[in-house]
Amino acid sequence: MAKETVQPGKYVSISYTIRDQEDNVVEQHDLPIGFVYGSDTELIGGMDKAIVGKAPGEEVEVSLAPQDAFGERDPELTFTDELDNVPPQFRHVGAEVQMQNEAGEAKTFFISKIEDGQVTIDGNHPLAGKTLTVQVKVLEVRDAQPGEERTSGIHSVQAPGSTSIN
Repeated sequence: MAKETVQPGKYVSISYTIRDQEDNVVEQHDLPIGFVYGSDTELIGGMDKAIVGKAPGEEVEVSLAPQDAFGERDPELTFTDELDNVPPQFRHVGAEVQMQNEAGEAKTFFISKIEDGQVTIDGNHPLAGKTLTVQVKVLEVRDAQPGEERTSGIHSVQAPGSTSIN
């Protein structure tokens, strides 16, 4: 019997690691992440195209330019303010701040720097502007079960003895 390969309509589970230009691991998923290939699930930077035709056990490495990953940095999403104007719970690097514009749209900003009584608040994704390397391992390929094609987005696969996250 031939091995199943990643094709539209197949249920696929993967694990992956994302590294930055300095080879630092910036994101890693060792537990299986599953989706129906060709559904509305989108993988960053063409990872989906890179795994098509691959069988369980095969690995693929993809280099992603900023525009194919988390976008270029937008300087208009970064601003500074006096530290005294910032509530105490947000006075540390890495704090997440939800902000809302006049249209009611919310966006997450991050405290990226505190220096000389000034705080820098950044609405760019922390990986924006970076070239990334993604290593993907195909763990499972099988026929999708009824209803799985309607699963929106990537979800964790249930590991033996644990709960799944949908």
